[in-house]
Formats: sequence, C-alpha cells, structure tokens
Amino acid sequence: MRRPTALRGLVALLLGLLTAVAPGPVAQAADRPGAAVTATTYWTPARMASALPVPTGKRAAAPAVAESAPPSHPFDGLPQVGTFFWSDATNTGRFCGGTVVRSPHHDLVVSAAHCLRSPDPQHHLSFVPQYHDSLTPHGVFPVESIYIDQRYYDLGTGGGARWDYSVVRLGPREDGTEVESAVGGFDLAVYTGYQHRDVRLIGYPGGSDAAYPQPLDCLSSTDLYTSTDPQAPGDFLEIACEGYIGGTSGGPFLMHGPTGYALIGVIGGYHTGGDTPDISYSAYFTDDLLDLYRHAARGDPPATP
Repeated sequence: MRRPTALRGLVALLLGLLTAVAPGPVAQAADRPGAAVTATTYWTPARMASALPVPTGKRAAAPAVAESAPPSHPFDGLPQVGTFFWSDATNTGRFCGGTVVRSPHHDLVVSAAHCLRSPDPQHHLSFVPQYHDSLTPHGVFPVESIYIDQRYYDLGTGGGARWDYSVVRLGPREDGTEVESAVGGFDLAVYTGYQHRDVRLIGYPGGSDAAYPQPLDCLSSTDLYTSTDPQAPGDFLEIACEGYIGGTSGGPFLMHGPTGYALIGVIGGYHTGGDTPDISYSAYFTDDLLDLYRHAARGDPPATP
C-alpha cells in the first residue's frame, strides 16, 4: 500500500536538507570548461550507440512464470533521467543509468554503485540527460566525483548489496550550465517503505539484447524482498516489469510526491538488480544514502576502493 503521508514528510526533510548542506560554493576544478568540451567532442553518436552495458546477472529472457509482469514500452525518456557513458580499461564504451536529484548546487545525480565502483580508470566519464536514439538533447556533463559507501567498496556487489547506490557530482556542460538548471531534478526520498502502487520504472537496455535505442518505461507496484542468499543479505525493493535486460542498471524507481516525482530506488541491490529481465530490485534508501548526498553536496573527498 502507498504511504503518501510518510512520503510527504520525508520529501520535506530532503527539501530542508538542500539548504542545511550548502555552506558555500563547491570547489570548482580549474579545467571544468575544458572537461565539458572534451566530453562533448568525445561522445559522438556512433560512440554512444556502440557502448555496452555494465555486466550484470540479467539474462536476455525470463523463465516462464504463472503470472506475467506488467509490460514496458520504449519512449523518448524524461529530461531528469539519463545515461552515464565512459570508456573502460580496454577502451570499450560502457553505460549505466542515472537520475538528477535536487541539490544546493544543482549538480547531483543518483545511480547504482555497481555501475561506477570499478577500480580501473574510467575515461571520458560523462552524463547525458534524456539520451535516446543517439541524441544528446540537453548536452553532455562531465563527472567530477563519485560518492559510494565505503562498505560497498569493502564488501563488494554481493555482501554490500544493501549499499548499491551512488551519488555523482557533475561539472557544468560546455556553456557553463549545471545539470539541474538544464533539466530539473526530482526529490530524493528515504525510508518510504516497501509496498507502493504506481511506481514508474525507467531503464536503458543495451547490447545485442536491445530491440530499440530508447529507454523503457513501465508502471508497476513494489514490495519487500528479503534475500535468501547469504552472499547477498538484506531487504530490497522488488518490482515486476517486462524487458529490463542488461544496461537498465541505475535506472530510477519513481513515485509521486507533493512536488512531483520522488526517487525511491535505483535498479541494483540484490544480484546487481536481479537475475531475470522481468523482476528488478533496488537497495532500500536510508540515512546511509543521505550521508553520501551530504558529502557530495559539500564537495567532501569521496571514499575510495
């Protein structure tokens, strides 16, 4: 069941946090304009189209089940939801989803930790809001810092599944505009409970399994899933939606709050988001995520592997 009263209070807490963590401007990197130009130049339509998903356990087809999952459909996306692109150590293009959230300096995106935890260098790491059909309708934003819970680094994708979320601070695009100023942002909500109706799940499928170069959209309900895998303990949000194959990691769980959509989860957590395309998971958002948000908003040094 939905808990709108609790959600209103939690969103209000987050809105108050926006001013509480803003003592002054975040330190700016000297080469930010250059980084934006480089990102825009590097990520051509061909490079973005050929990028591969972060490897996960998601299979191309789900086993037969008694009750089918709600269908998903391709669409042109939302301005606040987009894709991280980078080149890995083998110079292979990779991608993963992310969502712009409201923040004091208008520069924060939330994604899954398993997308961005790699100890290997990530070259040309950038964020493209509302990426679809190899288009960059709002520009390209270079990544400045990645905030991941130290326990996730220490325990890995299994033991640390409860902390499979990240907060990413972006630099401005080439014209100096911050990402939230360009596309808006959603509220970040924690402790919202597990059972909700009408949750919107958005994800970017990719690789040879993708049937279309667009994000997927689905409306479904969430529930509590308690892991029975001792290698990946914890309680997670669970949602049934068809077709969320590899590449959809980091995509948002969105539900309506008093000021529009609130972000209550991202595809990840249990088995880095699930074992089949029709069932997806998220780590449960708690104060641990708020701590990452506060550190990112202040520009503190992030944890490292």
